[in-house]
Amino acid sequence: MKKFRYIFGPIPSRRLGRSLGISPLPKKTCNYSCIYCQLGRTDRMTNKRQEFYKTEDILKEFKEYLKDSDKFDIVTVVGEGEPTLCSNLGELICGLKEMTDKPVAVITNGALLSDPQVREQLCHADMVLPSLDAYNQDIAKKIDRPYGTIRFEEEFLGLKKFCSMYQGELWLEIMLVDGINDDEESIAQFKKLLKELKYDRLYLNTPVRPPAEEGVNVVSDERMEYAVKELGGISIEMLSSGSFFSEIEDDYEAVKSIIGRHPMNQFELNGFLDSRGTANKEEMIEKMKQDEEIAVIDYKGILTFRLR
Repeated sequence: MKKFRYIFGPIPSRRLGRSLGISPLPKKTCNYSCIYCQLGRTDRMTNKRQEFYKTEDILKEFKEYLKDSDKFDIVTVVGEGEPTLCSNLGELICGLKEMTDKPVAVITNGALLSDPQVREQLCHADMVLPSLDAYNQDIAKKIDRPYGTIRFEEEFLGLKKFCSMYQGELWLEIMLVDGINDDEESIAQFKKLLKELKYDRLYLNTPVRPPAEEGVNVVSDERMEYAVKELGGISIEMLSSGSFFSEIEDDYEAVKSIIGRHPMNQFELNGFLDSRGTANKEEMIEKMKQDEEIAVIDYKGILTFRLR
């Protein structure tokens, strides 16, 4: 099957099932440079909205994909950066919805929800998943490291306005990082903010994949349990995940296509290759370790593979 430029997956999501990804912007184009980002530091730091790729080109590729497969549960506009930076996001969402009966979701860091146009465009999606990693500007700078002109108070007000107007499913996510936003005072601050928001679900996450910066650690089980109890959220680590999937016939190229957008650890990689009946699996993994395009990261004794 053809290798696509804008479409990837389906990827197993512990929240969304088999998620078919849509990437509407260049790799690592974002208005955050989160310390926990599994893709590494942001290469293209910007807060200016623009049309990175033409809507018709993305929709044309999506149409081609649908000719051969409908083995996905949801279409997720996420890419490898912040999708709300795409000025044609609303047009893209509407175009996707015209072509499939599956729900269309957008995963966003929420930084641009202060923009009325962004809020209006996101209202076309069936599901929106914004992040809320901080409860003030200081914590935001420590975890999310936003573009210089972004202010937490404006972001939160935008999120609050969006929550009140949005009619679809709104799932919030908080990324808890050990020693930064997981103590009792932080959880109390989050609890206070959440009372101001209207949402359907709250997910609590922690950086289990190799982060962009050293010294970024997962929270303890006790801290996560405390946060779950206090905030009424769901720990993503408690959810089950399916297996990775690719329509690309060549095993090696299939793996590279996946890890360009969703890093795989050694267990996920082995499971994926087993599901495809890959011969000489060990030789292929060794080849990946020697490939200059692939970064192999040893994180807490577990190898993770991602494209550089």
